[in-house]
This record gives sequence, C-alpha cells and structure tokens, in this order.
Amino acid sequence: MAYGKPADVRFNILGSLEGWHGDRRLKLGSPTQERVLVTLLLEPGRMIPVSRLVAAAWDDEPPQTAAHQVRKAVAALRTRIPGGAGLIATDGTGYRAVLADDQLDLHEFNRHTRLAREASAAGQLQVAVEELRAAVGLWRGPVLAGAGGPVLAAASAALEERHMAAAEQYHGLRLELGEAAELVGPLRELIASHPLREALRGQLMLALYRSGRQAEALEEFTRVRELLVEELGIDPGTELTRLYEAILRDGPEVAPRPAAVHPAPEPKPAEPPRTLPYDLPDFTGRQGELARIVAAGRTPGRGAARIVGVDGMGGSGKTALAVHTAHRLAEEYPDGQLFVDLRGFSPGEKPQEAGPVVDSLLRSLGVTDDRMPEGPERRLALWQRLCAGRRLLLVLDNAVDAAQIRPLLPAADSSGGCLVLLTSRIRMLDLDGAEWLSLELLSPADSFALLERTLGAERVAAEPQAAQRLVQLCGGLPLALRITAARLRNRPRWTLQYLVDRLADETRRLSELSAGQRSVEATLRLSYQAMEEPRRAAFRLLAEHPGSTLDVYSVAALLGGDVRTAEDTLEHLLDSHLLDQPEMGLYSFHDLVRTYALGLRGAEDDPLGAMRRLVSYYVRATEAACDALFPGRTRYAADSGQQAWPVPEFACGERALEWLRREHDALRAVTERAAAAGLHRDTVVLARNLMFYLNLLGRHEEFGAGARLAVASARALGDPLLLRVSLGNLGIAHWWLGAFQEGIDAAEEALAVDAGDPSTEAFCLDVLGLLHGAFGNFERARAHLEQGIALHRSLGAARMEAEALANLSSVLTWSGRHAQAAGHAARAVELNRRLGERGNEITSLTWLALAHLGLGEDERARVCLAQALELCDEGLRPGNVALVHAYWALLCQRRGREREAAEFAEQALELVSSRGTSVRQAAVGNVVGVVRRLQGDASGALELHRRAHQLASTVGYQIEAARALWGMGEAVGVLGDAEAAAGYRGAAEVLFEGMGVGSSGRGRLGVW
Repeated sequence: MAYGKPADVRFNILGSLEGWHGDRRLKLGSPTQERVLVTLLLEPGRMIPVSRLVAAAWDDEPPQTAAHQVRKAVAALRTRIPGGAGLIATDGTGYRAVLADDQLDLHEFNRHTRLAREASAAGQLQVAVEELRAAVGLWRGPVLAGAGGPVLAAASAALEERHMAAAEQYHGLRLELGEAAELVGPLRELIASHPLREALRGQLMLALYRSGRQAEALEEFTRVRELLVEELGIDPGTELTRLYEAILRDGPEVAPRPAAVHPAPEPKPAEPPRTLPYDLPDFTGRQGELARIVAAGRTPGRGAARIVGVDGMGGSGKTALAVHTAHRLAEEYPDGQLFVDLRGFSPGEKPQEAGPVVDSLLRSLGVTDDRMPEGPERRLALWQRLCAGRRLLLVLDNAVDAAQIRPLLPAADSSGGCLVLLTSRIRMLDLDGAEWLSLELLSPADSFALLERTLGAERVAAEPQAAQRLVQLCGGLPLALRITAARLRNRPRWTLQYLVDRLADETRRLSELSAGQRSVEATLRLSYQAMEEPRRAAFRLLAEHPGSTLDVYSVAALLGGDVRTAEDTLEHLLDSHLLDQPEMGLYSFHDLVRTYALGLRGAEDDPLGAMRRLVSYYVRATEAACDALFPGRTRYAADSGQQAWPVPEFACGERALEWLRREHDALRAVTERAAAAGLHRDTVVLARNLMFYLNLLGRHEEFGAGARLAVASARALGDPLLLRVSLGNLGIAHWWLGAFQEGIDAAEEALAVDAGDPSTEAFCLDVLGLLHGAFGNFERARAHLEQGIALHRSLGAARMEAEALANLSSVLTWSGRHAQAAGHAARAVELNRRLGERGNEITSLTWLALAHLGLGEDERARVCLAQALELCDEGLRPGNVALVHAYWALLCQRRGREREAAEFAEQALELVSSRGTSVRQAAVGNVVGVVRRLQGDASGALELHRRAHQLASTVGYQIEAARALWGMGEAVGVLGDAEAAAGYRGAAEVLFEGMGVGSSGRGRLGVW
C-alpha cells in the first residue's frame, strides 16, 4: 500500500484507457495489464477477486498460469504508475483500486449526474443542464475502445446505457428550457450511433417541429418506424406514436416553449455593500475546490445560512480562493458581499472580537451612528434582523476558532438566503452546520502554471528545468511560489537557476522565501506560536524523525510517551495544518514546515535522547516484522537497556512487508544515525534486520552498504559473534554484486573469528560454498556446503539447512550430478513449505526443476516451475523471479507454446535489466538466448550470449561464462560461421573441463 496518494495521477476509462501523471501520459503496459487495470477502475473501492480479473484479461480459455500473470500484471502496473502501490491495494484474495473522486472520469461522471438529479429535483434546470453537459462530455466511446473482450464489453454496455440516459435527459432539459434548432445537429449525431433509441428520435422530432420543420419531424417518425420493422419486427412505442400524432395535429403539448427566462431578482438597494478585496488576476488552479464552493453557493440553505469553511496550512491560498469564489458568486447575492479579516493569525495583531466586527458589518449595511443600538447584544440582534430575508455573501477570513465565528453567523431564516465563506488554519469541528473543505497543496502542473502567470511565460520557458526545480522547492505552497516570482521580478538580472541554487541550501531556504512583508517563515511562526508549549516542544522534536511518514508508534517513542498521547499530539498538529495526513494513521511534514521546525531547536530540547529512543523502538519493531516475515530466523540480542516500546502488530508476513516498505527510508537513516551515535549493538541488529528485507526486494547495493555498516559497528563493539554474522552477510552481498574474491575473504575472516558458536560457523560455511561455486570450484563448494548442512541439521536449524541444501543443489546441478541435486532440492522444498518460507521455496523449486531437466524429466520440471510461478511476486527477489520466468519461457518454447514463451522471455529480461545484478543478468541472458535461438532469432541469441559472457567474465562467474560461450557457438553456427562456432565451443570446453563439468553437466543445462 502506498502512503500517500499522488494527486496528479488520473485515469480515463470512458473510451480508450488513459493514465496521466500531471501532463505526462503514462505507459500502462501490455493489453493484459490494461484489462486488469480497467476491471479494477470500473469498480473503484471494491475488492475484485483474481478469478474475475482472469476472466476479464482473456477472451478465450485462459492459460494455466493466468492467476500468476494477473499478479504479475498488478506488480507491473504498480511500478509503472507513480504511487501505484497505494492506488492498487491487495485486499484478501484480490485487489482494490483506491482513488479519490478527481482521479477517475467515471467518478466525475457519477458526480455530475448525481448533482444534475438534485438540481432538477430542486427546479434548477439550468444547473442540471450544465452538470449533464459536463457528464456527457466525459464520454469518449466504449471502454477500452471496444477491445476489452466479453467481460469488459458487458460492463461497457452498462456504462453506455448510463451515458445515453444522461444524454437523453440533457437534451430533454434543453428542450424544456426552450432550445430547439441548436439541438438538431447533436441529436442527429447521436442517432447515427444509436438508431433504435426511440427517446432520441422523439427529441429530434420535437426539436425539428419547434424549429418550424414539421415535415422533417414527421419524416423522422416514418424513418424510425421502417427501421424498427426491418430490424426488430416491431412498431414504434406508444410514447413516440403519441408524439407523432401531436405533431401531426399541431397539438398544444408540443408547442414551442419560450426561451428560458430566469426569475427576476428581488429589487436591490441603491448601493448594496461590496467590501470584497480585489480578485487576483492570475488566480491559478483549485478548479475542483472552486467548483465545489460555487455549487454550494448556488444551492439554498435549508432554513439557515449556508456555511462553507476552507481550512489549510498558512500560505496555501485560502483567502485567495475565498475571495475569487466570492467574486464568481457576487451576482447570486445582490444584497451585498462583505469581507472581514478576523486576524486570527496576523503578525503582531490580536484576533478580532465579535463586537467591533458586528459594528463594522452594520455600518457596511448602511446603519449610521445615530441609528446604532447601545450595547453589543442589541447590535448583534440588529445584525441578525438585517440579514433575515436578504441574500448576503459574507467572507469571514483568518478565523481563530468557532467562538469567534458563532456570533457573526446570520440567524436561521426560512429563505436560507445568506452564504458564509469561512477560512482558517484550523478545522472547527465544533462549528455545527459548516461544510469543510481542506485546501491541499497545489499539484506540480498547477504550481508550474502559477509560476508562468506570475513571472511570465517567456522567462519560465527560457529555463524550463530550473523552473521545474523551483516548483519542487516551493512544495506546492502558493505563498512560496508568489514570493519566488516576486523576487525574480524585482531582480531581472537573476536567472531562475541562480535562485534555485540559493534555495537549494536548506539552512537558507526559509530566509530566501521572503519578499517585503510576506514571508513563509513568518506565516508558519503564527501557527507555531498559537500552540501551547508542550505542543511546540513535540513539534520541534518531530522534525528529528527521519521518515517521510510518521505513525503513532514511532512518534510515541520519539517523544518518550504513550501511543494515545502521541496520537493526540499528531491530530492537533494536523488540525493546525502543521502536518499532513497522506492516509489514515499516517502523518507527514511539508518540506518547508520541517525546515522551519528544525530551525527552532533550542537548549531545552534533547534530540540525541529522542534519537536513542527512536533507535530502540525501531530495533523492537524490525525484530517483530522480521519474525513474521522470515519464520525460523535466528535473533541476536540488541542493547539490554532498551525500553519496551509498543510496536505495531504483524499478524502475517504481508502486514510486516507493508510496514517495512513504508519505513524503508526511515530505517536506513535511523541505522546510520545509530552508528554515528555509537549505538553499535543496535546498529548491527538494525542493519541485519534491514538486510533481510533488502535481500527480499533485490536491493543488493543497499544490502552491501548495510553489511559494511554492521561489520564496522561489530568491530567497534568487539563482539565476536556479531562480527562473524556481519562478515557472513557481507560475503553474501559480495556474491550478489559479483565480487566473489572479496566475499571469500569476508567469509574466511568470519570463520577465523573465535565466536564459539556452531550456528554462525555453519552459516559462514554456506556462504563460502556459495562463493566457491560461483568461481567454478565445485568440489570445494560441495565440501563447505555439506559441512554446513551437517551442522545445521545437528542444531535443528531447519531454515538455514533449507537454504544450504538449495545452494548445494545448484552446485551439483552445474557439475552434472542431477540425481543428487534433485534429492537435496526436494528436501529444501519440503523444509521451506513447512516453515512457510515462500521466497526460499521459489529458489528450491527452481533448482529442483533444473535437476529434473538434467535428468530428462521435463514434465516433473514443468510442475516444479509452475509451482514456483504461482509463488512469485515480481516486487520480491526480482532476480530469482526473472530466472523462473526465463526457464518457464524455455519450457514453453520446447512445448510449442511460442507466444507464451516470447512473453515470459521478455518479462524475464525486463525484470533482470531493471532490478537484477550482473550475476542474475548473465544467467537469465543465457537462458533467454537459447529461447531466442529456438525461435529462429540467432542474431538476437548471439547478442544475449555475448552480453552474458561479458558480465560473467568480468566477475569470474565461470559456469555462466562457459554457458555463454557455448551459446555463442550455437548461435553463430546457425548463422553459418562454422569456424567461429567451433572456436566458441572449444573455449567453452576448456572452461567446463577446468570446473570438472562432464558431458552430463553440459548437456541439457549447458547446451539445450
């Protein structure tokens, strides 16, 4: 799941599928991926089981691996779509699309039709027409342009029926409002696509008749009658027949309607008060918010004034939006538009009290001093009395709390003729009857547009990259953008890049974002100063948290309190718009707010103590997450002085993985800070726990960095046990990264450490065996691995035994001992299943399949690989998944399923090229090279084998170097160069002999 929804990601499904990230159209992948995505988008917010996604993805009989391919399609979509993990959530046995209303055209279609129904019911026909116009305008054709297959075609037909119902209502209302001639053309276009819809024919007949074209209207009836008889064998329905007869006799029921006349407004005072500030000529963005407030302003309140509140952080443009909206609505409120700055958050000023504000409002309504009642209560009563029966628009800007607002609200009135627009940095939940709208930050596209409008399009176009960076540094805050533009306008010799360079220094950024009396820092200071000191202290400490999101557990530890108090603090800061909430239970800083908070650090704060508490918490939390995700792993004690902070509950591995994904960046930063603070034992444990997760994701560079950090801390700590474990993990990192000799050195040093622990000794023997196997030293590799397996077995360490057995199976397979390899791999599969080790089970199934292939047992190999495919998740251990895909492609090719072979081969290459190490790239490239050659693409095969040979030779990966040479020989042989083919094969033979690989080891696995 994601922890933050990118507001500028949008999908259109009412026609061909479109995905947009801001102004950039997304590439959503294969037809299968598009069908899966559209199926989810058709029912946003609802769990769609994998079985239904399979049915939607294939027109005919789905392949055996259909469920796996759907999961793979979801994983690919999550990668292609910014924030995709949050937009496509795993939910039980299926998936669910998580979208805001403005992210999907289907949502907008539903909203417009709903508002049209409400407006029509209220007699506001013109409003209903506009809503229906917007709804119908969203329709671009059938779902997936009609290429979605039977399942999606059925859904498309249902949507088409709703579209036509909206279109018919739209044209019907326009006819009712007196339009006629202008409807003839659009109705003819619709009828051309839907010739059997009688309602449309009737509307066209009516429009023609009311345009003075009676003969054409009658001809239209004749035409549809003939069509219905010919196509369906029926006559027109009763309604259409009655309409025909009425037109024939010029009946009064079809007489032309007068053009729509809006009711005349009530007489206005000679000079109604208008105290609104000027409207910004360069107001940009906020179209959704603007439309929502305008719609509310045009809908009468139910016996009371309508109150719409806009809350948001300082500088987010609340006042600008309220004033702009008020100007748009001015004609709707002819009795006056009044603006009051309540100074709730104004520099150097106290919030205004109700009494003086009411005096000012009464004077605006024409009450002279000699008519002003004595005493605040009588003046309030007069204010209420004057509001009754009037249509007034009141903007109460910059409010501090509900108590300041309540006396100013117009009293209940049957006319409900007043609108109150309220802005505040705090959402006033205790202000009954108010409709609240939280103002988010501007999207990147709107931010860029605002910069263009305030600075000038030519100047922005001259430095587009610098402009984009300015937008990023301002973080979507309109005040920051306007200050930036003002500074640049004031200094015409400054380039945009020059200001970018100044803003890049975080310690100076807030001081740079000031112009005249306006300053981002001053705006934030007002919100900060409005809080009591305990909240201020918490705000300062929260900035020390290195995570992009905060949860109540980590914040409780950081602040040194309990979870409930932490949540109260976070919610208060959220209400004050000093924090954001990307999703329920998670909180985040705006970059500029964090910078401001970090600058507040004082002598009374204890950031080091807070960081120690946070390290302690993350040690406990990662231990719990790894226990859930990697059952059977060995724990090593962290700092004995740790406090038992409460941590999230991880009921299953999936919940733990979700948490680790979210906390990834925070964990890396906390581990580095723990090392810098000298918390060496905690550093080793944290780094090891993080490495478990990084290995799962295939992030081997980060894995190596964590291993080096752990080794350094273990050395500083002087703990031989932790040093041996850390050196062993460093050896694994070197294996993945192709630094085999460095890995052997690390593993041998680990074995030389006198730790007195047979478990870690066995682990290091495994690592040493794995590395010698990569070098082609198969006998030494086998000896080390067998020694390690015996130790694991004697200690009852089933998880480690299973890993070592799979590694031994790989060595035996490479050297041609397939029967022994199959036995060890089968035992590894059994142990991993018993432990619930899904990732390791994939690896052991893969080696079992290869052993069966070496024995000529293709069907048994196919069963093993099919089981591995079902377990695969492209987001986890991508290099191993790519290898499974590559061998599955090879099996499919040998069985004549060329299309499936090509698809899986391409997926394998895509996976390994984007997230695979050189070790996996070489192995996958060799297998896919064989597939390409068998498909008749010898040139493509040769290129893949050459690339694999280059990678394998560079790192000394002997078995893959030999297989690459043999593959090159086979490819150039097909291309007709017998001499070169013999040379490549001879070079491969030399390598095979050097490793002791006989003909059985070279056969089906080396040559195919």
